[in-house]
Amino acid sequence: MADGPQVFSDADALARAIFDDCDGDVRLALPLGLGKPITLVNALVQTAAADPTLKLSIFTALTLQKPKPSSDMEARFLEPAMDRLFGTAPPLLYAEMISGDGLPDNINVSEFFFQAGSWLGNDYAQRHYISANYTHARDVLIAQEPNVLVQLMPRQGEHFSMSCNTDISADLFARRATGELEFIAVAEVCDVLPFMSGPAEVEQGALAMVLEPPQQIDLFSVPRQPVSRAQHAIGLHVSRLIRDGGTLQIGIGGIGDAVAQALLSRDRGDLADLWRDAPLPLSGEDVAPFDEGLYAVSEMLVGGLLSLFDAGILRREVDGAAIHAGFFVDARDMYARLREMSPERRAKIQMMPVSFTNALYSDEAAKRTARRHARFVNAAMQVSLLGDAMSDAAEPGAVVSGVGGQFNFFEQAFALEDAHAILTLPATRTSGGSVTSNIVWQVPVTTVPRHMRDVVVTEYGAAFLRGETDEEVIKRLICIADSRFQRELLDEARSAGKIDPAWQVPAAHAANTPETLSRWLAPHRAVLPAFPFGTDFTETERDLLPALSRLKNAGSDRAALARLVWASFRSPVHPREGEAMARMGYRREARLREPLDARALRGALRKSAQGGE
Repeated sequence: MADGPQVFSDADALARAIFDDCDGDVRLALPLGLGKPITLVNALVQTAAADPTLKLSIFTALTLQKPKPSSDMEARFLEPAMDRLFGTAPPLLYAEMISGDGLPDNINVSEFFFQAGSWLGNDYAQRHYISANYTHARDVLIAQEPNVLVQLMPRQGEHFSMSCNTDISADLFARRATGELEFIAVAEVCDVLPFMSGPAEVEQGALAMVLEPPQQIDLFSVPRQPVSRAQHAIGLHVSRLIRDGGTLQIGIGGIGDAVAQALLSRDRGDLADLWRDAPLPLSGEDVAPFDEGLYAVSEMLVGGLLSLFDAGILRREVDGAAIHAGFFVDARDMYARLREMSPERRAKIQMMPVSFTNALYSDEAAKRTARRHARFVNAAMQVSLLGDAMSDAAEPGAVVSGVGGQFNFFEQAFALEDAHAILTLPATRTSGGSVTSNIVWQVPVTTVPRHMRDVVVTEYGAAFLRGETDEEVIKRLICIADSRFQRELLDEARSAGKIDPAWQVPAAHAANTPETLSRWLAPHRAVLPAFPFGTDFTETERDLLPALSRLKNAGSDRAALARLVWASFRSPVHPREGEAMARMGYRREARLREPLDARALRGALRKSAQGGE
């Protein structure tokens, strides 16, 4: 390897060379998310599919796929904008096979984390899912004796960078250097990936082969979704729990964006009027601007963290870095912001293995000193009244995403002094026209067990659960539940003998409704934008998003759909209704004999224009 890697321009020739080097049996370590070298992986799959004497085993996670429209309405919205929103990278062939006719017998794929909801209902993916904490996934992989690691990498001179995926790869390279592992490493060049320096750098001598494709792939982009009023409220509550001079971890999505936006507003001093108007009890006293600043240690580098870094809120440095993270995948503008930073500025963001970000093992004393006042903020799907959390599955056996690193951060929160694991979730969800509570008596699947319950935040407040009795935990969770479900939850707790029969919901928590939330937050729209960190959606698409959400929530509820149709006759016209209807392939102007689906969409647009969510 001293003379440098063997360079290929033909992916099929490189795939054949890899199989030859491995005597026809490739056990592939494939990074999660963005770092998959799609051109090369597809060539490996095609080569194996064409030759049943070969064997290909793939261990990976987070296979990124463009959404597949599940209805005519979704297709009308997504298909014209698919490449603009998600990028033009080709699909991964193994994912298409799993979704279609299946993989041939000589190809096997196992994942330890799914793109949320992507493999629900797929028997192969569900059977081959491996449940593992993120920090343990490396050891699960090593047990399978990988002999090839492939990764998408940018290049500068004689150096490559693991860029978006140091998460497991960095540890694999380190173990190979000490003789604990033996594998060949192969890079596919992709220079639109930001070149992350320091721990992410790889000398070309560490690579056996390199693919320089005639056309480099585009990067998968994750379009930012609008932040709802409930998500903004959650972010506001969380912002009061973040200590100046402390440590922060947040995730991707609307709630992560809401937390970052609330912290930016707090630092600018924009929230005093909002706090004054709060109709709900508030927890936490940390509302002042940041004097010392924060340090971030997060398995995922997300756009919200980058905005906090740009604003100077993330400025407390540990070993020369204000951010340590394990991987990233986000909207395309985040990749551009990283690329355009000066090398000196970008060096303040160090990509590390998740064995560093997600655990205290190895150099524990230094990590304890660095991670003071840590707040690890993660999302859950449901929380039981006893404090169990469900974050990775919809029902027993049906994996939605995976455990990932969530449990790792709970372990850290309990091991560190003055640290908290904060679970966030909207108090309700709407599906098929029905509203249900996300705080329930029991969860069908447990991701975080009740003995590690800590802090739960909904739009109605924060519940501190650590060290409390079951009865007190139940009371506190009922107090942040939606009031439409508080009576039912209280009755279940009483039936189980877990709460004083005479206890009632305090008056201060008895009006936890969307209407209360709206009256509080609607006057403060200026500090609660729908897209705090920008969007790839056009103005017309931004108009359509809340209407489509309203239409989807109505589902198959005939009464709800009828109300939307009625609104298309009786409600004031949306100011940009013609453009929105044309974008969806309908006539601009309403007609008496318009199709019902168009009528319902028109009504949803008009209802959305009237406010509310």
